[in-house]
Amino acid sequence: MNGLQSELEEQLNIIKVDIYTASGRELTAEFNSVATPTFIFFDASGNEIWRSIGSLDPDRVRDSLP
Repeated sequence: MNGLQSELEEQLNIIKVDIYTASGRELTAEFNSVATPTFIFFDASGNEIWRSIGSLDPDRVRDSLP
């Protein structure tokens, strides 16, 4: 994940959420996340494009970028 973040830092914002905090629990409920880790990919308008539970496929992330 960190390698992908470094590679795509100009094209992508990666936000990590601590699910054990009050705000993290709120986000977990808001986005219906039931397992960790959950990766949710949003477009520039904030619309969910896709999500992945468990491992993340870096190629899928790269292919989703404009």
